[in-house]
Amino acid sequence: MSQSAVGSSGYAANSSSAQVNPPSFQLTNSPPLAPGTISSLKFVSGPNIPAQGSGMHFHVYTSGVLLDFVTPAATITPQECSLSSLELDTLRWQKLAEGRDIFRSGYRWHYCTMNDEGTKAWLLGCPTDPTATDLGPGGFEEYLSDIMEIDLRRYGLLGSGLNSEPREEVSRSSSGRMKVETSKGLGMDLAKVFNQPPESGSGTDFTITASKDDEWDDDDSSSRGSTNQLQQNWLSPDAPTSPPIYVHKLILQARWPHFARLYNAQMAEFHTKRMHIPEPYTVVKAFLYYLYTDSIHPDHCGDLDDVAGLLVMSNIYNIPHLRLLCVNRLSKELDVDHACVIWHSAGIANEDWLRRRAASFCLTHWGRVVRTPGFLRLPRQSLVELSQEIDMEGRVVGGEELEYVGGLGGSRFGVGGVVRKTSVSSSHTQGVGSEVDDNEDLEMN
Repeated sequence: MSQSAVGSSGYAANSSSAQVNPPSFQLTNSPPLAPGTISSLKFVSGPNIPAQGSGMHFHVYTSGVLLDFVTPAATITPQECSLSSLELDTLRWQKLAEGRDIFRSGYRWHYCTMNDEGTKAWLLGCPTDPTATDLGPGGFEEYLSDIMEIDLRRYGLLGSGLNSEPREEVSRSSSGRMKVETSKGLGMDLAKVFNQPPESGSGTDFTITASKDDEWDDDDSSSRGSTNQLQQNWLSPDAPTSPPIYVHKLILQARWPHFARLYNAQMAEFHTKRMHIPEPYTVVKAFLYYLYTDSIHPDHCGDLDDVAGLLVMSNIYNIPHLRLLCVNRLSKELDVDHACVIWHSAGIANEDWLRRRAASFCLTHWGRVVRTPGFLRLPRQSLVELSQEIDMEGRVVGGEELEYVGGLGGSRFGVGGVVRKTSVSSSHTQGVGSEVDDNEDLEMN
């Protein structure tokens, strides 16, 4: 019988009694630090931040944002499920949809995947009821028996192929390095000859007019056509119009299917080389600029009212790419001043998700929204429809009562940390004013 080899320490190798000196890095209480600068980010609180400590989360990346699918689980209620996005350039959370609008009850999801374009996501799972779950070979439960497809373009996500404008580089090039001017794309080159008169040598050969901004009426918009939205709008010779917009008919034929149909049919525009669009001048100009550049960047289309008008035109002329760009911008830049206009335009363009999102924003900030010019410009019927967006048992809660219950961020702050102001009606303005004067006197003494 062979005898185990014994070392100089007197213990057999690989035995439980062997004493092994641990490496030096295991003697420390904390793991070694990685080389370089280490930064961390923590979201303390906010109305749109999903709780990461509970529920089943799936995180995927697309078009510059990190999506967080909070799917149904036994540890959370259905009201806590949602689809949220973290914009990686601004580090701002947004809630894209409630769980009830995405997930069907009675299912649980185990995996999430996405296509290469970043426009669709699939959740793989099974029913929560064991009796409804098919059993696979050997009698085991099938955890991947169901697939749910989610079209992310519905929520204004552009996808990987249609990213937003690139961020400006924060690092400066070396002073000794020669900076080479590169082209910004074909669209930016075409923009140089957009709306330039023919005598300037731009080669423009077609003219488009629009309604004057100060004389435009929503009822006269091309989106209000009773029989056909694309019907010819005959213009009287003495009708006021905007300044002419000089364009190239070749670009419009290639980029605008409606214009190509009119031109191929040799309609009146073919002979007169003029066209009138009954929309505001700034909206029509932004629309034509998009046809040249394939972009609605804020540098060239900064007003959200114009973007809302572009959304309507994208629906009229059936331009899906323009619709996607408009929904993306309007959902990201939704604010108090433009919430009513976005809600109204989304309804005309049949964008149900954006309309619900804007309606929820209006109801949350109702006291401020009703004091904006956009609210005052709404048609009478739209005012009624916006007021009926609230559920049957809903009611308006005053600022003091909201502060008492700690809603919308709690304490004396509303959403985003903005101090809530007291609503003052005309019936008791004088009384409140006298109290304010007294308080100011006390502060002065």
